[in-house]
Parts: sequence; structure tokens; C-alpha cells
Amino acid sequence: MSRPTQPQPLPDDDDPLNPKVAASALDFLLIELVPLAQRMTEQLLAREQALQEEYRRSRTFNQTASKTLVGSQQVQKKSQGGDGEEGQGVVGVSADGSSAAAGPGGGEGSGVTSLGFPVMSEKTRESVFWRLDGMGYRVGQGLVERFSLHKPRPTTPLDAIKFICKDLWTLVFRKQIDNLKTNHRGVFVLTDTRFHPLSRMSVDRRTGIKGAEEALGRAQTFLYFPCGVIRGALAGMGVEVTVEASSTEIPTATFQIKTKGAKA
Repeated sequence: MSRPTQPQPLPDDDDPLNPKVAASALDFLLIELVPLAQRMTEQLLAREQALQEEYRRSRTFNQTASKTLVGSQQVQKKSQGGDGEEGQGVVGVSADGSSAAAGPGGGEGSGVTSLGFPVMSEKTRESVFWRLDGMGYRVGQGLVERFSLHKPRPTTPLDAIKFICKDLWTLVFRKQIDNLKTNHRGVFVLTDTRFHPLSRMSVDRRTGIKGAEEALGRAQTFLYFPCGVIRGALAGMGVEVTVEASSTEIPTATFQIKTKGAKA
């Protein structure tokens, strides 16, 4: 007669509360992710602009070369016919070509600017969002695959959200979500009243409302990565969602999760 199998205890390597890496390492990583993503984005955008400028210059050079060739042919024909305006034709084409080539080069430096953190253009901000969200998505999927191995899989979207609020949030941010609300139609609102990546941010009270708005703008970029983590973790559990995050007061962060086909 076979004996009933007893549940095996979690190995030490899979215990979220017994990490093998200093917790401050993850804190530093989360802090540096945003400026790192911004620097990468700006370097790629600058490289793209340089390639476009090089292509435009090559086209200008080719057009100038073709004009020079046509002009020289016309000069040769005129010289054969005894026309004395040969020099003017050559000088005119050469001067026009050099000025056309110098024009774009002179404006290149003014077009490519280096934006210092945390100021971002809209194009840079959008690229940073997709980069951080993609990183978080892969991290969320990996965490679910590893740390839900010895736990029953969630059978409903609500169970999956509870896993995010308790297990995943404790694993990544060393605390649980403070508040969970749902309309029971596929929309969930998670509130962390002391979101760890925002807890070290400060607001310059001397500048009044402007300082608060600038601080919230900086804080918004630090919510892109956690949005990707939530989306990737839920995707790993078979729940397709969209995630939006906002902060109305530092260090509070709110994440709105909508499942596919949710009704507001």
C-alpha cells in the first residue's frame, strides 16, 4: 500500500524571504534603470539622426556630382563651339555644390542636443517607456515561472491579482500592496502608499506647485518598469492585461489593471 505523498518544503533557493543577494542591490538597480534607459535611448536617437544626416549628405554629394558632370559636359561643348564663358559655368556649379553641402553640416550640431536627466522630450520619453516596460515584462515572466513552481496555479484573474499583491510584491519590493479594489468586471486598482522606488524621492517645497509637478513627472518614469513586471507576471499566469500607473503624491503609487474584455 502506497503512502500519501507529503508536500515538500520549499528549497532555500526558492524562498523569497531568504534572498541570496543584498536587498540594496535591487534598490540601486531600480534607481539606475531610468537614467540608464534614457541614456541608451538618447544615444540611439543621436546615432539614428547621424545616419540620416550621413545619408542626406551622400544624396547631396551625388546630386552635386551629377550636376558637376553635366556642367562639365556643357562646358566642353561650349569650348568646342568657341564660347568664352567656360570659367563662369565651372565656377557657378562648384560654388553652388559646396554651399549646398555645407548647409546641412552647419545645422547638425544645433539639431542634436543632449538632454540631461530628468528632462526628456516626448520622443525620448516614449522610447524610454517601451524599453523599461519590455524589461519589466521579461522580469515578471521569469519571476512567476520560478516562484510559483511549488504553488497552485491561479484559476481566476482575481487569484492572479492576489498573487501579485502578496507574493510578487513581497519578493520585489519587500512589502505587500496596501489596498486592492475591483469592480468585479475585470478592472483592478492596486495602491502602494509607500512605493519603494519613490520612497527616496523628495519635493522642493520652496518652488511650490511647480516643484511638486516636476517631482511627480520624475516619479512617473519610475513606474514604467513595475507596470511591465505586473503585465509579464500576469501573462505568465495566462491573464492578458493592460497596466497604467500614476502617482498623485510621493511616495504613493497606483496601478490600474484591466483584463482583456474588461468593462469599466
